[in-house]
Amino acid sequence: MPIKLVAIDIDGTLINDQRKITPQTVATIKKASAQGVKIVLCTGRPMTGVKAYLDQLGLNNSDNEFVISFNGALAQSTSGNVLVNYTMSFNDYADWQTYCIKEGVKSQIETRNYIYTINRDLSPYTVYESDLVSMPIRYRTFEELSKIQDQYVIAKAMMVDTKEQIDKAWTELPAEMRDRFSIVRSEDFYLEFMNKQASKGNALQLLSKELGIKKEEVMALGNAQNDDSMIEFAGLGVAMGNSIPGTLKIADVTTADNNHDGVGKAIEKYVLK
Repeated sequence: MPIKLVAIDIDGTLINDQRKITPQTVATIKKASAQGVKIVLCTGRPMTGVKAYLDQLGLNNSDNEFVISFNGALAQSTSGNVLVNYTMSFNDYADWQTYCIKEGVKSQIETRNYIYTINRDLSPYTVYESDLVSMPIRYRTFEELSKIQDQYVIAKAMMVDTKEQIDKAWTELPAEMRDRFSIVRSEDFYLEFMNKQASKGNALQLLSKELGIKKEEVMALGNAQNDDSMIEFAGLGVAMGNSIPGTLKIADVTTADNNHDGVGKAIEKYVLK
């Protein structure tokens, strides 16, 4: 059965370690798109960190092209028409933030426009995220966030700290909180919490249904734990050569790593006519 939709993670997958899409991969993706294949970027990033790549691939500002962001909390056309929007309530955030304070782990939340943190001394990982996704940081106390909660919508919350701190916080996380949120480890220094219904796999399944595309006609490519749900959903799940062991294990096939046109090579092999 031919592939009609290709879902592609960004960091560690579509882009190389210099945060670039190589010319060969760009050309291959554009060729697939010209053949009518839907190319859907599926990322933990907010839209601010996706637009430049959509522009480069010729997919932006279209009612008929789609993107999944915030690890599946938001799915929309690249022109901005929203299909899926799973948000976090302020009460859920408050309980989560209390746990972060108790554990002494740095934290932040992301909305569509800003990163908010209650940490006056910014975590270097918050600064890194801000640079990565082109989103400004706003320091606010918890009390200030509470007072203005009607002025923003929480897409996801993130623990942003050293690997050791994140490991400890994850190990000690209460079962009730594990059950309340969708949780993914996108990097050693990021543990992300979202609405229970939010995942790349769920959003991709809903988008595929909306487009009348069967799962057997979907290929998904990724490299990390936050990609596993979409790799498991897709008829053809592809792990990058640089993937973590768990992702390599669940994938149907493996392609080259992100520094050697792994995405382009997989599309050439499994998609192009």
